[in-house]
Amino acid sequence: MRSKFKDEHPFEKRKAEAERIRQKYSDRIPVICEKVEKSDIATIDKKKYLVPADLTVGQFVYVIRKRIKLSPEKAIFIFVDEVLPPDRRPNEQYLRRA
Repeated sequence: MRSKFKDEHPFEKRKAEAERIRQKYSDRIPVICEKVEKSDIATIDKKKYLVPADLTVGQFVYVIRKRIKLSPEKAIFIFVDEVLPPDRRPNEQYLRRA
């Protein structure tokens, strides 16, 4: 899975922006959300999210489903560094990667 966002923005720039956001909004996690190119679901209207630290992955999936108006019979999967995370809070996932 290739990330268009990663291709367009160098690592140092992404890291600096994430650090700036984390300093300003310490209770939020910056998240980039993209769909796989070959996916037949609707394109999401924005890529960048500031997710509350206490929101679970399941709750975040619910937010994304609502934004793209995805029908209940369609599935979506959230990956963090090409890994399907358990349903835990993004800050727990973030801390495990740090």
